[in-house]
Amino acid sequence: MVEKWAILGNTLTGLLILWTVIRQYFPFHPETILIKYIRKLTSFIYPYVHIEIPEDTDEYLKRSEAYAAIAAYLSASCSQRAHSLRAEFDKDSTKPVLSMDDHEEVTDEFEGTTFWWSSSKSTRQAQVLWYPTQEEKRSYRLTFHKSNRQLVLDSYLTHVLKEGREVGIRNRRRKLYCNNPSSNWGGYRSKVWNHVAFEHPSSFDTLAMDPGKKREIMKDLDTFREGKDYYAKIGKAWKRGYLLYGPPGTGKSSMISAMANFLDYDVYDLELTTVKNNVELRKLFIETTSKSIIVIEDIDCSLDLTGKRKQKSKKEEDKSEEKKNLPPGPEEEEESKVTLSGLLNFIDGLWSACGGERLIVFTTNHIEKLDPALIRRGRMDKHIEMSYCCFEAFQVLAKNYLDVDSHPLFGAIRDLMEEVKITPADVAENLMPKSVDEDAGSCLENLILAMNKAKEEEASKQAQASIEEIVEREEKNGAKEEETSTHPMCNGEKMDGEKKSTGSRANGVQ
Repeated sequence: MVEKWAILGNTLTGLLILWTVIRQYFPFHPETILIKYIRKLTSFIYPYVHIEIPEDTDEYLKRSEAYAAIAAYLSASCSQRAHSLRAEFDKDSTKPVLSMDDHEEVTDEFEGTTFWWSSSKSTRQAQVLWYPTQEEKRSYRLTFHKSNRQLVLDSYLTHVLKEGREVGIRNRRRKLYCNNPSSNWGGYRSKVWNHVAFEHPSSFDTLAMDPGKKREIMKDLDTFREGKDYYAKIGKAWKRGYLLYGPPGTGKSSMISAMANFLDYDVYDLELTTVKNNVELRKLFIETTSKSIIVIEDIDCSLDLTGKRKQKSKKEEDKSEEKKNLPPGPEEEEESKVTLSGLLNFIDGLWSACGGERLIVFTTNHIEKLDPALIRRGRMDKHIEMSYCCFEAFQVLAKNYLDVDSHPLFGAIRDLMEEVKITPADVAENLMPKSVDEDAGSCLENLILAMNKAKEEEASKQAQASIEEIVEREEKNGAKEEETSTHPMCNGEKMDGEKKSTGSRANGVQ
């Protein structure tokens, strides 16, 4: 018995050694060859074809748009026939968005043909840096009879993707994105953009602006939204630039929110100071989606992109030369090196055509500081001045905050607004009731008091400026007179005049 076990052990050991040699020196593994021939054999017996659609694309951890479209299509058309579903609820919503659960199978009918869809999930242990984690991979599998192969390739998949994208647009939640610092891009499942739900309530109905200007902007946005074929015909990327400029408190951010709500677009808030170079800027742009507004607020403060590039003084140049000879500090290493050329390529160069249906919006409080190359037509196509509050804008605010269309105090407010510059933000603050005892009349009186106070302050500033101008003029005149009285030529003429008068008196005595 012992000898038999010994022979069996030796035999198994020999087989393991032989298997190891075969796996090492043969170009193809035997099990691969075996599976290959088994599949060929079953293809003659099994009449069905499978198409696998994975969740992730070849790009690192980027979700497939086809997978998302198929998920939306199946949730709308096949959720009634599925036995296991997954529900997602929007914030403040009672209606769930249903989708197939993992390892579920449903059927679909198209042109009298039956198709089978199944969802699968595989999990494996992965080691990312020094963190062990579970890596999940999901996919959808389409199964159909091989006689329907041409129908699937020509019509069915196109139908599924088209319907799925339309369902996705109807069900999607609009998002507000902000860019992550590039130092956080390298982690596991890290993304260049973070997002939250976009829930800003601003609209063109509530925006304090001249009604004619609002209608003009809305028509422009409508034309852009429907202009896909037109932009393709004229050979331009399907994007448009807006420059919003004006004093602080005039509603530039509210205008962006109103545009997003009007178009039903996502918003990407790009913070340029966290972008290290032009390459990172292009990476951020590529990661944006269509139907979006890319916003750079206060662009005159973000980077040194102004048109008035002042020459450095000699002292500053000497300091910069000294810094060149020193090793860079941590602050200098983190300093943004995005250039004007890189930003121009971002909004109007070759990279601007990567994707479509995007608005690029810049805001600034000082348009005169911006480089003309940055804001010319073709880059910033439409310039919108966000000015001080006019009476028409006040009427919108009065309706929003006090629910009044007319009031005896409106006449006084109209007259004051022709004399006083006041921002919509200041008007809104005075119109907002501060207690339950305040009514529309008291709020309007508060606004009149604030405008009268602003008028007095403006008059005081003008008087002070006039006094300073007069004092400065008198100082200049006094300096000129003093310079004239001490001039040598004037002293010489004065001495000659005294000699002449002395000579004439002497002649008279004689």
